[in-house]
Order: sequence, then C-alpha cells, then structure tokens
Amino acid sequence: MINIYVEDFSGNRQHLEIPTEINLNLMEVLKASEYPVQGTCGGMALCATCHVEVLSGSEQLNPPQDQELDMLDTLPELTDNSRLACQIPIQENIDGIIVKVLTE
Repeated sequence: MINIYVEDFSGNRQHLEIPTEINLNLMEVLKASEYPVQGTCGGMALCATCHVEVLSGSEQLNPPQDQELDMLDTLPELTDNSRLACQIPIQENIDGIIVKVLTE
C-alpha cells in the first residue's frame, strides 16, 4: 500500500491508503476521495484545476515536465512546491508525501 497525507483548505489532514497496483494519478485519487479537485482537462496538464502544494516529500516525485511548468506559471498562487496532481502518478516513490489541496 502507498500512504499519502492530504491537507484540505481548512488545514484538516487525512491519511489515504492506496493500493500499489492502481493505475491512477493523484488527481484521480483526490477526486475519488471527494476533495474539491476539478481536473476539467482530464489530466492533460491543460487547466491547473488540480493544483496542489507538496508540503513534504517533493524530492521523492519525478520532476515536472515543461507542459506542467508552463501551466503552473499561469497561477497567481504559485509556490515553490506547487504541482499539478494529474502529473503525479500513484507509484511507490510517492509513499509518505503530504500534499495540500488549494481549493475550497
């Protein structure tokens, strides 16, 4: 199992346990867990409606690709740890990360 921790807009933190063999990205897991993540582009890094901040474990993630970086640059609330959840595949390397959902 892969363990991630998700902090909502109000600061409440929840532990999610995800099967290792699941073929989803973080955006899909957040949506399935009823977090307010829209993902209107379907995970293509075209809309930034799945913007999250990685509070811990960013060094474990694959680096963002150019398309993700270009979309992140359009956000007014960009931080050094901003990522698009659709670009974070659920893989063993993300075990233990803490992300904050930036939408209410």
